[in-house]
Amino acid sequence: MSGNLKESEELRSSRKAEGGSRTRKMVGNGGRRSITLIVVLLMCFSPTSLAYRPGDIVPMSKMGQYHSTRTGWQDMIGKHCPIFAVNREVLVPIQKPVGYTGADPFKLSFQVGREKFSIPWLLVINRKSSEVPMIDVHLRYSGSDLLGVIAKVVDMPHKYVEIHSNIREQFWNAQYWPKHVLVRYAWEEQSEIDVTSGFYVLFGSGLMLSFILSVYILQSSRDKLARFVKETVAETSMPVAGVAKVE
Repeated sequence: MSGNLKESEELRSSRKAEGGSRTRKMVGNGGRRSITLIVVLLMCFSPTSLAYRPGDIVPMSKMGQYHSTRTGWQDMIGKHCPIFAVNREVLVPIQKPVGYTGADPFKLSFQVGREKFSIPWLLVINRKSSEVPMIDVHLRYSGSDLLGVIAKVVDMPHKYVEIHSNIREQFWNAQYWPKHVLVRYAWEEQSEIDVTSGFYVLFGSGLMLSFILSVYILQSSRDKLARFVKETVAETSMPVAGVAKVE
């Protein structure tokens, strides 16, 4: 009888040890799931915008077209590019197109920023105007994000002609290359507060967070329920004959 009692106690101790092992395993799994949940949340809410800081150089490239020939995209050096949130004017050089005769128009196109906002073709040379052209670039931003760019060719204001007195002479001289075109960068800041968009973002984020937490809670509850069922079945299936004989 004492042997049966001893075996019963050993069996209970063994099952308690197994239960503790399962508990530690469940805790370990729960910790790993918690880390996974945090990573998923960080991925969901991490910023996807290409941020700039005031004073940063905004990369820019240009392409020229004469007749049906294009130059391909050429990166512009920093002193010719826009500076984030800073209004300024720069002189951009234009190399002589291959096969240029002076009888046909020459166009320029630009890509602005790491977002590569596209500026369509701008007629720069032979645009049927007696005034020197100027490219007026309007950039929109909010916070640290570049939102969009538009540009147009206008007659250079006389105040700029007076400041850059040699531009007019060089521009109309068919033998002078490279020519220079004045580019004016003007920045417009737009409000970061958008109540409607903010509500939708907050509502969508709340739904996503609720779904992830629900899945996590359901998974944890399922593991606990399975462990409880296993322990209950194990305890009810234990042999009690030895204990009865002792009594």
